Amino acid sequence: MVTITIEAQPRETGKRVARAIRRQGWVPCILYGHHVEPIPFQIPESKLWPLIYTTETHLVKLQINGKTWDCILKDVEFHPVTDRPIHADFQVLQQTEKITVTVPVRIVGTSVGVQRGGVLQLVTHELEVTCLPKDIPSHIDIDVTNLDIGDAVHVGDLQFEGLKFEDAPDQTVVVIAAPQVGGVEEEESAEGEAGAAEAGTGTSA
Repeated sequence: MVTITIEAQPRETGKRVARAIRRQGWVPCILYGHHVEPIPFQIPESKLWPLIYTTETHLVKLQINGKTWDCILKDVEFHPVTDRPIHADFQVLQQTEKITVTVPVRIVGTSVGVQRGGVLQLVTHELEVTCLPKDIPSHIDIDVTNLDIGDAVHVGDLQFEGLKFEDAPDQTVVVIAAPQVGGVEEEESAEGEAGAAEAGTGTSA
């Protein structure tokens, strides 16, 4: 897993201060965890981009006032209109304590069903897992090579050492759907109706 180092600055709290921070292109954040007093801090908005706009989970080494914390981005709040990040929560990692994180799903291989004309549908793009910090995966690989048309992978089918999946076992992750034939059937039906109409016209004549 890739580790990203971010140098942050401590900040004061309060709505007015937070607004001023955002106007300057920074994002107000909070660091928290077991046995750790919450620490308010701020980072440039651009420093959040590699953690937000990514298909992988990253570990973070957060540096505040000369001290480094191993943590993970836990939550981000976005502006309802501009969709820019306006607040972020980071959780401290304790190496002996399990943590629940959201991990992206990645498809591996080309399924038999897709080769036969089926359509791969990724239903669940992220999965929630509980594990020790050392076992946090960058992503969850789902091998679809042997999936035929109509086959699916559910959360209950997944087994990865050190990971406990928190999503419902019957939740579908990926499915190989049958090809869409509605358009073909409708076209054939329309041609059939047109032929019948022509036949009827010829008889009446």
